[in-house]
Amino acid sequence: MFFARLRTDIRCILERDPAARSGWEVLTCYPGIHALILHRRAHWFWNHGFKWLGRATSQLSRWLTGIEIHPGAKIGERVFFDHAMGVVVGETAEIGDGCTIYQGVTLGGTSLYKGTKRHPTLGRDVVVSAGAKVLGGFVVGDGAKIGSNAVVIKPVPAGATAVGIPARIIMPKGENTGDAAMSTPRFSAYGVTPEDDPLSQAMRGLIDSTAAQDHQIALLWKAVEQLSRQHKQGDCVPRDAARSECFEAEKLAQLIGK
Repeated sequence: MFFARLRTDIRCILERDPAARSGWEVLTCYPGIHALILHRRAHWFWNHGFKWLGRATSQLSRWLTGIEIHPGAKIGERVFFDHAMGVVVGETAEIGDGCTIYQGVTLGGTSLYKGTKRHPTLGRDVVVSAGAKVLGGFVVGDGAKIGSNAVVIKPVPAGATAVGIPARIIMPKGENTGDAAMSTPRFSAYGVTPEDDPLSQAMRGLIDSTAAQDHQIALLWKAVEQLSRQHKQGDCVPRDAARSECFEAEKLAQLIGK
């Protein structure tokens, strides 16, 4: 059982990390897999009543790997802690199969009541990017992505992306969720792609809309000018009318990274 899980852990790292060159390198040089091995022992101690041994093993793992996982946390199969220095996983946190967690992530709680679900539950194949904080006893759905440095304080639907402080939820294109969203699983390093930022998307929409309106206004003034000449009523177009387009859409688009 131990060696089967170990082989699975090594295989999943080789599949996801292009820098990994061999199983031996992963086993000897990747702190994420060391943290998982020690956590499983600490979790066994915790569940069998050896609370102090569980905490002591967890503390040893923290010293050796820089990853702090409470022995009460539940971690599934094929979980990859990539780099992972400074990761903190709380007591009631649950991490589903196939999740990827980067450095500086906190799966923390906002409640101080003992015996309650204080920490988040990650579904299958969730990516939590560097520096993200997921705080509270809610569920992050299967296939969701948490952007770098995001602060998530509410549930994230399956297949969605959460970015920003506090995190804003972006649904996948076509609003596919659940199994449909995972029908073609993709791995996105650090959890986000350039089109994921909702503020950037809103700004691009406003720029496109304003540029189109500027174009239409210029056309209208030109039409008014032509009609006034045809009726020989002189130029009835105001002097300050914008007869040509002046909105710098391309410059603004470059500023927001379009």
